[in-house]
Amino acid sequence: MTLPVLDRDHLALYTGGDAGLEAELFGLLTAQIAACLGRMEAAAGEDEWQAAAHTLKGAARGVGAMALGQACEAAEAGGPDPSALKAVAVEAERALDAMRAAA
Repeated sequence: MTLPVLDRDHLALYTGGDAGLEAELFGLLTAQIAACLGRMEAAAGEDEWQAAAHTLKGAARGVGAMALGQACEAAEAGGPDPSALKAVAVEAERALDAMRAAA
């Protein structure tokens, strides 16, 4: 099943369509993407990797970036892996593009 890059209906459940709140949430997710990808790249072990993937998964799903959340879930379950990191990075870029387009 293909999940949406950005589920605007899910986001609207939490924002009521408030564009200012959406922009704030997009900013928070943008910061989490940078921080968590950096933590995943630098992870010295499985615990650090899983914590970063888990954090990003929750942040992504919270704003409706469902495909990114799914990639993070797979990365979290599989442990440190360059291909999983690439998959998360690709979905992160797609989510960033969708958030920029929605702003």
